[in-house]
Amino acid sequence: MNLEDLFDRSHIIDLSFFNFSNAITAAYFAGSDLRIHKVNANFKKFFPVLENISNAWLPDILVQLGLSGEMVEDFQRVLAEEGQVLIPRIDIVIDGVERTFSLLSTQTHDESFTYLNGVQGQFVDRTDEFLLRREREELLEEKIRSQELIEEKTRQLERLANRLAKYLAPQIYQSIFEDKDDKQAGFKRKNLTIFFSDIVGFTDISDGVEPERLAFVINTYLSAMSEIALQFGGTLDKFIGDAVLIFFGDPDSEGELQDAIRCTQMALAMQERIQDLQSVWRSHGISQTLQVRMGINTGYCTVGNFGSDHRLEYTALGGPVNLAARLQARAESDSIYIGESTWLLIKEYVEGTEQEPFTPKGFARPVKVYRLEKFFHERLGGGNEVDKLKHVGKHVEINIRSVEYIREAIEELRRISISIEEDLNDG
Repeated sequence: MNLEDLFDRSHIIDLSFFNFSNAITAAYFAGSDLRIHKVNANFKKFFPVLENISNAWLPDILVQLGLSGEMVEDFQRVLAEEGQVLIPRIDIVIDGVERTFSLLSTQTHDESFTYLNGVQGQFVDRTDEFLLRREREELLEEKIRSQELIEEKTRQLERLANRLAKYLAPQIYQSIFEDKDDKQAGFKRKNLTIFFSDIVGFTDISDGVEPERLAFVINTYLSAMSEIALQFGGTLDKFIGDAVLIFFGDPDSEGELQDAIRCTQMALAMQERIQDLQSVWRSHGISQTLQVRMGINTGYCTVGNFGSDHRLEYTALGGPVNLAARLQARAESDSIYIGESTWLLIKEYVEGTEQEPFTPKGFARPVKVYRLEKFFHERLGGGNEVDKLKHVGKHVEINIRSVEYIREAIEELRRISISIEEDLNDG
């Protein structure tokens, strides 16, 4: 007699299934033919849609729970080949609510009780876990979208900042974007050296030149003047047609003497550059020789933001500014006129010729005027720093903006040289 004949079959099955009876999972036991023999209370609680499951075929149960035919076939195949199978996710709608389960099934073997040979399995309710996972994934996706949005906004701000930089003096641009000086929104009285320049007879020139050529002339001229102003540390206030207004002493200042020296050095450098540009303009069909007159004056001005609620302009106002404009208008072609206040500051470093005093419009008394002829760089005790950073060769002209950029400029020149050689080799 076999041992299994001594015991009641249903009692043995109940005993073997005892551990699953009170489990928090939905457990089942099926025979080798996959017919359901036993389920625990949670099985019926989890799946009220299932009616009579006693002796039901397990694959049919899986189909009723929503598994596709392909998934059921895979379940049977893997279970037969490997002895166990895991379906990690089964989504089931119960009473209108979608819940998520995983199913782990494994074959059982018992030598003493052959009717215990079959398949045991558990449905684990993982709804909360998957909800948390979904929320985490959604949060991660939202974070990625937010990061992408931030990056796009950053790129937009960079593009805006790059465009805005063309409309502001570098010093003012830096003050705004680095928020270096909260007082920038107010007004200050500062001793400034003001520079005005204007192209002589530009209106007549513009009337006889095509718009494209005129644009080329004015853009190359203003670009060159702006670059020189930047080299010498001037604050480019504004362009008024072909006229240029630059001042030294705000927002950065090296002292009134150095501000005046750098302004006069800048004016002389501009004169040289204008002569260099004449051949460029002629090659573009501009037959007239462009002549520029300049005026420089030093004095206390009110500097700050002026304008309306809709548009502000950072500029300098006051008598010294007006006098610099009058000096420029008084100056002869291709000459630089400086006021007495500037002359008294720099006279040890320059050569100049006193002109006939005149009473500018809006002024009560005559003012002394000097025509700037030459700057004695050697009297500064260290030479002209900007001239040291300028090299004019037969085919190439190099201007380095500041001593601090020398190493970067050398590396840039090296890269340019390599790029030119590669282009020549490819050609």
